[in-house]
Amino acid sequence: MNVAHGSRRRIVRRAGLAASLGLAVVTLSGCSINNSVLRFGWPTGVTPQAHRMRELWTWSVVAALAMGILVWALTFWTITFHRKRQDSPEFPRQTGYNVPLELVYTAVPFVAISILFYFTVVTQNYVEKNPANPDVTVDVTAYQWNWKFGYRQAHEFGYTNGEIPQVKSPELKEKELRMQTKEGEDLSYLVNDKIETVGSSTEIPVLVLPTDRSIQFQLASADVVHSFWVPEFLFKRDVMPNPAENHSQNVFTISKIDREGAFVGRCAEMCGTYHSMMNFEVRAVSPDKFQRYLQAREQGESNAQALSSIGQSPVAITTHPFKAERLERAASEAPTGY
Repeated sequence: MNVAHGSRRRIVRRAGLAASLGLAVVTLSGCSINNSVLRFGWPTGVTPQAHRMRELWTWSVVAALAMGILVWALTFWTITFHRKRQDSPEFPRQTGYNVPLELVYTAVPFVAISILFYFTVVTQNYVEKNPANPDVTVDVTAYQWNWKFGYRQAHEFGYTNGEIPQVKSPELKEKELRMQTKEGEDLSYLVNDKIETVGSSTEIPVLVLPTDRSIQFQLASADVVHSFWVPEFLFKRDVMPNPAENHSQNVFTISKIDREGAFVGRCAEMCGTYHSMMNFEVRAVSPDKFQRYLQAREQGESNAQALSSIGQSPVAITTHPFKAERLERAASEAPTGY
C-alpha cells in the first residue's frame, strides 16, 4: 500500500515538474513573444493592429493548449488510478452526483469562454477604430482582375486631390461603361483621384505608403465581391460593390506601418477566372521618401519612375511565383460578363 502511495507521489511530482518547465518556457518566451514559435504559424505583423491581433491569437492558443493538457491529464489520471482492478470485486469510488464538482466543471468552461470573448471584443474594437483626420487616405478600387489605388489626401505631405482629371485606366473605364450600359448603375462611389496607380494584365500595381503615419483605406469594387488582404496586416477586408447599398463597412485605418519594406497583397475572395493573379504590393517607405514620391507623381512621372527616383524597385518584388500575365488562355475563353 505504501509502495503504491509512493509511486503515485512520484508521478505527481514528475507531472508537476513537467508543467513547471512548460510554464517556464512560455514565460521566458514572453520576453520575445513575437518569436516564430509563439506566432503559431502567423506572419510577423507590421502595424499596431496586427500586433494586437497576433497577441490575441498567441494567448488564445496558449490557453487552449493549457486547457487541452488539463483535460488529457484528468483523462489519463482517471484511466490510471480509478479503474476497476481485476483482483477486486468492488468498483472504484464513484463521483457521480457530486454537486460541487459538477458546478466546478460547468463554471470553468463558462469563465474561459467569457474571458476569451472579452479580449476578442477589446481587440476587435481597437482594430476597427477609425479615428478622424488620418495622415493619408487611400482609395482602393478592385475589379476583375486588378486594383486601382489613389490618394485622396495627405495633408502633412502637402498633397490634396485638387482638380481631378478623368484619366482612369482604359480597362477599368471600359468595365465601368459596360456596367452602366448593362445595368444602368451609378458608379460615382468609385472615386477618381489625381494620383492613381492602376494594375494591368502585364503590371502588378505597387501602392506606396509612408511608415509611422496613420493610413485610412476606403474600399469599393467595380464588379463582384473581392477582398483586400495584406498578410502582414493579419486580417482581410471584403471589397463590395455599392458599399452603402450593401451596408458594408468599407473603411478601415491602421495607426502606422512599423518598418520599411515590400509586402505582398492578394485578393482573398474567389472572384473569377484570374483570381489567383489578382495581386498587388504595399511598398512602405520613410515619410521623407513618400513626400518625394508624391511630388514626382504630381509632376507627371509614372509610378515606376517615381519609385526609381527614391531608390526603390519600379516593379513589384514580392508576388512570385504568381505572374501578372493572363495570356495562358485564348481571348475567346475569357469571361465576357463581370
